[in-house]
Amino acid sequence: MTKVHIYDTTLRDGTQSEGVSLSLQDKLHIARLLDGLGVSYIEGGWPGSNPKDAEFFREIEKAPLATSTVVAFGSTRRVSSPAASDPNLEALLNANTPAVALVGKSWPLHVTDVLGTTFEENLAMIRDSVRWMKDHGKEVIYDAEHFFDGYRSDPDYALQTVRAAAEAGADWIVLCDTNGGSLSTWVSQVVRAVREAISSPLGIHAHNDSELAVANALAAVEEGCTQVQGTINGNGERCGNTNLVSVIPALQLKMNRQCVPEEGLPRLTELARAVGRVVNRAPSAFAPYVGESAFAHKGGIHVAAVEKIAASYEHIPPERVGNRRRVVVSELSGRSNVRVRAAELGLTTNGNEAAILARIKEREARGAQFEVAEGSFELLIRRSEPDYAPPFELVDVRVVITGGLDRGMGSEATVVLRAGDETLSDSAKGVGPVEAVERAIWKALVPRYPELQEVQVVDHKILVLDPDRSAGARTRVIIEASNGGGAWHTVACSANVVQASCEAVLESFELAVARASRPVAPRGRAPKTMRSQPRVR
Repeated sequence: MTKVHIYDTTLRDGTQSEGVSLSLQDKLHIARLLDGLGVSYIEGGWPGSNPKDAEFFREIEKAPLATSTVVAFGSTRRVSSPAASDPNLEALLNANTPAVALVGKSWPLHVTDVLGTTFEENLAMIRDSVRWMKDHGKEVIYDAEHFFDGYRSDPDYALQTVRAAAEAGADWIVLCDTNGGSLSTWVSQVVRAVREAISSPLGIHAHNDSELAVANALAAVEEGCTQVQGTINGNGERCGNTNLVSVIPALQLKMNRQCVPEEGLPRLTELARAVGRVVNRAPSAFAPYVGESAFAHKGGIHVAAVEKIAASYEHIPPERVGNRRRVVVSELSGRSNVRVRAAELGLTTNGNEAAILARIKEREARGAQFEVAEGSFELLIRRSEPDYAPPFELVDVRVVITGGLDRGMGSEATVVLRAGDETLSDSAKGVGPVEAVERAIWKALVPRYPELQEVQVVDHKILVLDPDRSAGARTRVIIEASNGGGAWHTVACSANVVQASCEAVLESFELAVARASRPVAPRGRAPKTMRSQPRVR
């Protein structure tokens, strides 16, 4: 298996993403996570640009990483300035890392209009900087900035720049699609030309401005690049960088390239989410490989097939990257969805899948949404049991609104429920009628059902389904309830928001009572292809 070295620049390029700012401890924590995954290189920052990055290199040296090589990043020497007296190069040297990354210009536009120098001086800057770092015993990774744009503008000069770095002793020549505008066919063509021109190991550094960073990285590898630079979750300036979370499994599982140790790959999902928590930007639920929905199955035909052969609708087994399979229940479901999802909950459907599915479709036609209300689905399963009897029912609700606009309004609700032969009633106040009703129902039920003592409504979402009907619009209410040990969601829909709220709250409380009186049986073995694998952390 060919080795492809993963070069992570989350701590440097990733922090250029708008809204992302990492503390020193954040950077050290992410570095440890990346080291645990087993990436080859971790670029820690630009020590000549700010004190935090310089401090990072001092701290990481005190407790070296286990497997990854730490890299300090900087630019080639200044125009008409000797490498030996260049402050940027001196800061790189003082970072005391085994490897350094040097970025230099490849595009004539940048040489003449940005640097304001000559072509020959730019080549000298590249040669001098690389040679100076090699003389000091560093592994040198030369980043050819804007290389694909430079090659389009002047292919001969672009090749001269990377030859200069290679002849000076650079260990890697990394071709950068800095503006992110290249198409994969162009990337392949240019990498092929560079591979024919120089013998140095090549790398690829792509940006995602055309939504092609991952595709361009894979295309470059196919043409001979053996280093891929990128960031976790694709964070980076503008539209971001190559997403290593997608590149790593694509290379390792589909292209037979070794990127990280086999035991590291199942840590990928948790790593992506952990880094997302640190930068306060969680990966999308629909992110390939690691998203919550990456292996979610909703269509009935799909689930029926996956229940037999998982590979029929999954491009890889989710556990290979530490993710898990999920079955979603909705009006698009088939009986397999109901049966499999019930089994995941530790329940059996007793052959009632068709009736349960009909009830789901009926309620979703009126505006409910079961894929966001697993509690309502579980209650449907429990209600389908032949000996199940609802523990209580709502008999009457009265709500009084008090106050005025000048002094504020309040609400008081009185509820009457029936539990077997017993009548339960109580009242409560709230800021609005919904809160008052919820509190009154809870107060009425707790004396009879003490298991509800710890149950609280922790969130209440209201969605207007047909706003064109103004005050008569239907509302979908989703209740999140918790007993301290777990949370669940229930849903109801009505043109009357109080009625929908009552229904959703009553389902939440009914489910809590049902779980207490009828705990689920130990989960049996699901069909082999559908069995959820433990998440590897």
